[in-house]
Amino acid sequence: MKSLEELARIRDEARKMMEIRDGESGEKTKIIIGMGTCGIAAGARETMGAVLEELEKRNLNNVLVTQTGCMGLCEQEPILEVEIPGQPRISYGKVSAEKARQIIARHVVNGNIIGEWVINR
Repeated sequence: MKSLEELARIRDEARKMMEIRDGESGEKTKIIIGMGTCGIAAGARETMGAVLEELEKRNLNNVLVTQTGCMGLCEQEPILEVEIPGQPRISYGKVSAEKARQIIARHVVNGNIIGEWVINR
C-alpha cells in the first residue's frame, strides 16, 4: 500500500465481497434451496443450476442464492424458498429446473406467487 486511496479501494473491494457472501439480508431477495441428501436425490442440483442460470441470464444481481440441509418435507423435494424483503417467505415443492426458471420469472421478477406450487407461506 502506497496511499490512502489504495487503502480505501482495498476496503471497498472487501466490503463488496462481504456483501456478496452475506447478502445484506435486509436489502436482497433470497432464494434458499434444500440440498440435503433427499433434495439432491430428487434433483436439487439441477434446480440450483437452473436458478443460477436464470438469474445470470436476467442480470439479477440483487438476489442471494443459498442452500440449506433437509427441510423435513422429503416428499416435496426439491424445495425452493423465496424471501422478498417485506413479504412472507414462500416455499415451493417439487421444483424441477423448468419450474425454477418460471419461479424466477413469475415470482422474483414480477411478484406473482405461483399458488399451485406453494407448500408453505
